[in-house]
Amino acid sequence: MDYNEMLKNARENLNGSCKVCKVCNGVVCAGQVPGMGGKGSGSSFLENNKSLENVKINMRVIHNVTAPDTSIELFGKKMDAPIFAAPITGTTLNMGGKISERDYIKPVVEGCINAGIYAMVGDTAVDAFLIENLSVLKEHNGEGIVFIKPWENEDIIRKIKLAEECGAFAVGVDVDACGLVTLSMHGKTVQPKNVEMIKELKNSTKLPFILKGIMTVEDALMAVEAGVDAIVVSNHGGRVLDCTPGAADVLPSIAKAVKGKVTILADGGVRTGVDVLKMIGLGADAVLVGRPFVTASFGGATDGVETYINKLKNELSSTMILTGCQTIDEIDSKVIFK
Repeated sequence: MDYNEMLKNARENLNGSCKVCKVCNGVVCAGQVPGMGGKGSGSSFLENNKSLENVKINMRVIHNVTAPDTSIELFGKKMDAPIFAAPITGTTLNMGGKISERDYIKPVVEGCINAGIYAMVGDTAVDAFLIENLSVLKEHNGEGIVFIKPWENEDIIRKIKLAEECGAFAVGVDVDACGLVTLSMHGKTVQPKNVEMIKELKNSTKLPFILKGIMTVEDALMAVEAGVDAIVVSNHGGRVLDCTPGAADVLPSIAKAVKGKVTILADGGVRTGVDVLKMIGLGADAVLVGRPFVTASFGGATDGVETYINKLKNELSSTMILTGCQTIDEIDSKVIFK
C-alpha cells in the first residue's frame, strides 16, 4: 500500500480528532484530551519527541555489516524486530468516532502478526472495549499482550484471568493511567500501586507481567523489588501529567540502574527505525509505538499496518548498517553520539 495514500485516508477517517501531521510531535494537538494530544500544555508529548530528536547517532562505515539481523526473542516469542504496537483503546472517546473499536484493533493485531511483531491491546473505562480487544486476540490464537488499567487489584486480577483465557502471552498494568482524565470522566476509580499491590498482581498469574509508566530510577528499582518481568519507560504518551521529561531523557539512568534485572521497554515519540535504534542504544530492549498505529489502521486497515511496520523494519536495518551493528544485541551506547 502507498504510504502517503494511507495518511490521506487516515486524515478523513480520524474525523478531525487528529490532523495526521507530517511529523506526529504533539504541536498541533497540544492539550487535546479527549483527543490525540498531550495533557495540559501538551509539553510531555512534545518532550517525548524532542528528547529523541536531540539524540544523535555515530555513523560508522568501515565494518563488515551488510545484512543485519533485526530479530529478537522476548516473552518466549521470536519477533522480526524489537517493536510492539502500544496499547491504545477508546476510538469513540478519542479518535473521532467514525471507526469502531474492533475495526481499529483487528487490523493492528493482524498487521503486526503478518509483519512478524506483536500488538498490545488495552483496557478503558468502557469494559466492552476490553472484551472486544480480547475477542480479537482470541481469534488470532492470543498472539498479543493485554494491558489493564490500574483499577482496584481485585478487578485487575479478574481481567488478568480473562486475558489468560484468550491465550495472551503476557499481561501488564499501565500504572501511569492512574491520572487519566478520560477514566475519571466515567466515574472509574484508578489508583497508584505500592510494592505489595504489584507483588499481588504479579503473583496472580504465571504469564510474564509488565509494569508500564516508569519514569524514575526509584520507581524502576521498586518494580524490580516487586518481581515484575518487564517495565515500560513511558509517560503515557504525555496524556496523564503535564511537564514531564521525555522518555528518552530518563531511559539511560533507568537502564543503568536495572538493565539485566528486568526487561526494559521504552515508549514515547518513536516514529522511525532510526528512533528504534536510538532507544535501544539508550538502554531499551525493545520499543512501543503508539499513535502511528492509529494512523496506519485508520488509513489502510491491515495493509496500512503492515506497510508502516515494514517501513520501520527497513529503516532500522539501514540504520544498523550505517552504525555497524549486525544484531540488536550489538546496538548499545557506542551508537549514541556523546
